[in-house]
Amino acid sequence: MAVAQDNCTVAKGPSRTWSVPNLLTYGRILAVPAVVACFYLEAPLSHWAGCIVFTVASVTDFFDGYLARAWHQESRIGRMLDPIADKMLVGGSLFMLAGAQVVGGWSLLAGVIILGREFAVSGLREFLTGLQADGSVKVTWLAKCKTVVQMTAIAVLLLSQVADQWFPWLVAGQGVASFIGLSLLWLSAIVTLITGYGYFREGLRHT
Repeated sequence: MAVAQDNCTVAKGPSRTWSVPNLLTYGRILAVPAVVACFYLEAPLSHWAGCIVFTVASVTDFFDGYLARAWHQESRIGRMLDPIADKMLVGGSLFMLAGAQVVGGWSLLAGVIILGREFAVSGLREFLTGLQADGSVKVTWLAKCKTVVQMTAIAVLLLSQVADQWFPWLVAGQGVASFIGLSLLWLSAIVTLITGYGYFREGLRHT
């Protein structure tokens, strides 16, 4: 009897698994292979398509969390998949940019720092969850700024080979768009180190 009542309760309203915020998160995950596929299109369509898909997916990173809180539709699966979706989108894009030699040389180190920090913080979250630590790892204001700079850098780099043709002059031996994109990538890497240190210092309190 209790089982039947539970089933009826679930049927009365939409499951939070398929809420709008979670659908945005799922869409961001699906955007990863879409961005990768764009690299195999003919230029300049590949650059435009990759930049547009990545930008739209990045914007959903703000709206899924905002809507989940505003509509009281926060869920466990959403909290789990949201950071995973971000890491997949950033990691996939950086790998493809490196493969296309848009990000190369010393700038590869910035990508390694960004990805390394993401994996390290994920491990810290899992560690704190195992300890049942209160609050886990909270996202700071600086970390949110880092995400904005990071997403902007990748979007600029995805379109840089086209944009460099619009502005033919060079900055430090590079096109203007490439220089801006790589500079933002390094800025993001520096802020990544700062926020990563803050997270681990907070995590040490629970060891």
